[in-house]
Amino acid sequence: MMKPDCLHRFERAPDSSSLPEKFTFPFYYSPHQLAIQAAKEIQHKYLEPNPWRHNFGLDPSIDGFVIGKMFGVLVVKDSNNELGYLAAFSGKLADANHHEGFVPPVFDLLDETGFFKTEEQEVNDLTIRIEELEQSEELLRLTKDLSDARTNGERSVQEFKAHIRSQKAIRDDKRKQGLSSLSESEFTILENELKQESIALSYRLKEIKSETAKIIEKFEENLNLYLKEINGLKEERRLMSNQLQQKIFKHYTFLNHRNEEKSLLSIFNELGIELPPAGAGECAAPKLLQYAYQHRLTPVTFAEFWWGASPKSEVRKHGEFYPSCRGKCEPILGHMLNGLEVDENPMLQNPAADKELDFVYEDEDIIIVNKPAEFLSVPGKNIDDSVYSRIKVKYPEATGPLLVHRLDMSTSGILLVAKNETAHRFLQRQFIKRTVKKRYVALLDGIVNDDHGKIELPLRVDLDNRPFQLVCYEHGKPALTHFEVLERRNNETLIHFYPSTGRTHQLRVHAAHQLGLNAPIKGDDLYGRKGERLHLHAEYLAFVHPSTRRKFKITIPSPF
Repeated sequence: MMKPDCLHRFERAPDSSSLPEKFTFPFYYSPHQLAIQAAKEIQHKYLEPNPWRHNFGLDPSIDGFVIGKMFGVLVVKDSNNELGYLAAFSGKLADANHHEGFVPPVFDLLDETGFFKTEEQEVNDLTIRIEELEQSEELLRLTKDLSDARTNGERSVQEFKAHIRSQKAIRDDKRKQGLSSLSESEFTILENELKQESIALSYRLKEIKSETAKIIEKFEENLNLYLKEINGLKEERRLMSNQLQQKIFKHYTFLNHRNEEKSLLSIFNELGIELPPAGAGECAAPKLLQYAYQHRLTPVTFAEFWWGASPKSEVRKHGEFYPSCRGKCEPILGHMLNGLEVDENPMLQNPAADKELDFVYEDEDIIIVNKPAEFLSVPGKNIDDSVYSRIKVKYPEATGPLLVHRLDMSTSGILLVAKNETAHRFLQRQFIKRTVKKRYVALLDGIVNDDHGKIELPLRVDLDNRPFQLVCYEHGKPALTHFEVLERRNNETLIHFYPSTGRTHQLRVHAAHQLGLNAPIKGDDLYGRKGERLHLHAEYLAFVHPSTRRKFKITIPSPF
């Protein structure tokens, strides 16, 4: 059997005895050594030379918009049980879908001979026709004619109303003079004449309004007839776009290890999602698996890495490995991995199963817990075991919501618990008003040059990749963190964080993001490099006690 065009052989023979027992769980993993080796070879052979002159933001001599890119490598076995690997990039690279050494897209939207380009051009032709009609002199003339008709009509009505008012004043004078100079019968005749004049003017006003309305209606009909053509073309374009989209989704089909095939549309429809998100199926992982299945290659292990300058919103570091995105890839990979033995989803495993809670203080109103790292504060989607659930068991008589605030599962340190509703309300009010003083200690993977300062980066959840957070100035919530460097050692920085707000992953993103400290917290499995633990600890808390009304301070030194 001939070697597939995109299958690479390792430059240095890998140790086949160290193969992973199961395929990589793509949404949470540490890259296997084979994947790391494959990634380095691809980087050395294709990315560092950069033959496409794509501006990754790494070479100042290359012009153009800076676009970092996610790449993936898939280690495979061929029919002879020999190891090799495939490589892919997410989306397009240098405005093209096909490049030497990389697998093709699952469905090529840039294929000039395919139906998409032809039908896309038909949609574009409609758009051009619509723009021509919307920018035409005829539309300007019709719009102006209608506007002038309305203005002139309103002027005619107002002028006649003014005439009516002046005639009323004249009639009032005649009526006043008649009262003093005319006999009763003569005045009656005058009064009738004046009423008839008033009635005649009122009828004439109605006639003017009617004539004006007819003129305006005529110009409205002319304009609406023109707009009807535009709106008809827009509706035709909408239907054509929807039909083209549906056609793409149906032709966009994915295999799995059992050689079963499903369309992109059916994959998402089965999950109750009407339409796949934009870009679904264009990431590296689906491309790699599709090519492997098409060429009867057996997937062994997988990894994705970022190449280029960091984006403005996400935390992505050049050369670092990252999990697949959940919103776009999880439904697709859920189908494509069917039939493969895949590592267990660690997010379904209880990390606190063998851990005990350390109760460091307790009175009638509050409990202070030294929460271990990798221990949920409250029950999660898949795991119930948490500080909250254990306290409910330990204190069944306690009332109220109990937890006053939360710590990330991976963060250790001080967690304040209220034993009754009154204490909870009193303490929570302090957190809402931000009068509680908090201090965290963290060990950062990198050197922070400033001794102290503040980070203001608004945050929101990444809707396509929960629970990751994005820096977003348009829709993000304000997030403020003050910091103070304690020590610099061995390319690491020991630091104090003083958060003024409590956004999800605030300290982790503020540390790792390029516009923050650009140094992720050591052991951060989301925004840095996975380690034995996240080196972030809530070490100090100060608040007013709900009963004594005195300042209560507690410090629990960090374990690192």
